[in-house]
Amino acid sequence: MKAVTWQGKRDVRVETVPDPVIQEPTDAVIRITSTGLCGSDLHLYEVLTPFMTPGDILGHEPMGIVEEVGAGVPDLAVGDRVVVPFQIACGACWMCLTGLPTQCETTQCSGEGMGAALFGYTRLYGAVPGAQAEYLRVPQAQFGPIKVPHGPSDDRFLYLSDVLPTAWQAVEYAHIPPGGSVAVLGLGPIGDMACRVALERGAEQVFGVDLVPERLRRARERGVETFDLRDYENEKDLVGAVQDRTAGRGPDSVIDAVGTEAHGSAAARLVQNTAGHLPRALGARVAEHFSVDRLAALYTAIHLVRRGGTISLSGVYGGKVDPLPLLTMFDKQIRLRMGQANVRTWTDDILPLLTDGDPLGVDDFATHRVPLSDAPHAYEMFQRKEDGAIKVVMEP
Repeated sequence: MKAVTWQGKRDVRVETVPDPVIQEPTDAVIRITSTGLCGSDLHLYEVLTPFMTPGDILGHEPMGIVEEVGAGVPDLAVGDRVVVPFQIACGACWMCLTGLPTQCETTQCSGEGMGAALFGYTRLYGAVPGAQAEYLRVPQAQFGPIKVPHGPSDDRFLYLSDVLPTAWQAVEYAHIPPGGSVAVLGLGPIGDMACRVALERGAEQVFGVDLVPERLRRARERGVETFDLRDYENEKDLVGAVQDRTAGRGPDSVIDAVGTEAHGSAAARLVQNTAGHLPRALGARVAEHFSVDRLAALYTAIHLVRRGGTISLSGVYGGKVDPLPLLTMFDKQIRLRMGQANVRTWTDDILPLLTDGDPLGVDDFATHRVPLSDAPHAYEMFQRKEDGAIKVVMEP
C-alpha cells in the first residue's frame, strides 16, 4: 500500500509499505477513505524529530470502511463505516472506565513514562503505524472505532477522530460559566472549532486571537470577536484590549490552542532546532532532559485570564524544563486543566450535532482536499500557512 512516511526533519515521502494484517483478536483493518493532517503532525515534521525513526508512518485522523475484523471484535463487521480515534484504548481498564482513555492502562506506554498509545506519533507513544495511508491496522477495535452511517460525505464525521473531541474537551476543561466569556489563543483547526463549540454551548463572549488573516476571517464569520496580534506592539496591549471588553477583568476562561510552536522565544526555538539537527540518539537525550517550549501563548493566557479564572490547554507542549510564572498563577488563583482529548468520552455528546443539521460547520471545515500522493506538498503548505491552509484532508 501507499503511505506517508517520515524520513527526517521537514522530509516526508509517500512510499510503498507492507499492507497491515490482523495480529491480535482485537484488531481490525480498515480501508481509509479520508485522513486529516493535524497541527500535531507538524510537531513531528519539525520539533519532535529526535523521537522519530525513518520510515515511521504518520497520521492519526482516519475514517474508512472495515475490511477485516478479528475474532475479539464482536460489534464491527466488514463493510461498516467507521471513524477511528487518534488514541488506542481498551475501554475496560480503570482509566478508561473513569473517562480517561488517553491514560489507558492496557496500551499505556509505561516504558517511556507516557499515556495511551497513539497512531503515528513517535516512539514515546508506541511507534504505532499511522493513518496517512491506504489501509490501517486498528488495535483495540472492540472499543475504539465509532460506527457512523453511510451516505453523508466524510467531512460530516471525519473530525470525530480528533478535531471535534479535542475542541469539545478544551471547552469542557475551560469551565466557562453560563453566559460567560472565553478567549481562544490560536485559530488553527482546534482553536477555530473550540470557538464554534463555545458559542454552541452558550458562551456570551468568544474572543479569538491569531495573526493569520484567513484564520481571523473564518472566526469572524462564525460570530467570534477577533484580535489580530499584528495590531499590538506587545502582549500588554493585547491583554488590555481584551480586558476592555470584559469590564477590565479579563475573560472567565482562556483556551491555549497554540502549544509549543508559538511565535516568540528565540532561545527556545534555538534549543528545539539544535535537538532536531543532532544525531537522533543524542537529539533524543537532549530533548528528553533539556527540552523547552516556546511559551508565548501560555504566558499570554496566564496574564489574560481573569483572577479566579480557568486556563484550558489543548495545544501540545513537550518541554521538560519549562519555566512557569508560578507566583503569578498562585496569586491569581488560576485553575489549569490540560491533556490529550479523551475521544470516546465526548462522542455521544457530539454526535447529535452531526446528525441533526450542521451547527458546527463541519461540512465545509476543510480548506484543502488533496490526494495522498500530494502529502509532501501538503505538509510544507500547512507548516508555512500558505494558500489559506487551515485544515487539510487527504484522500488515498
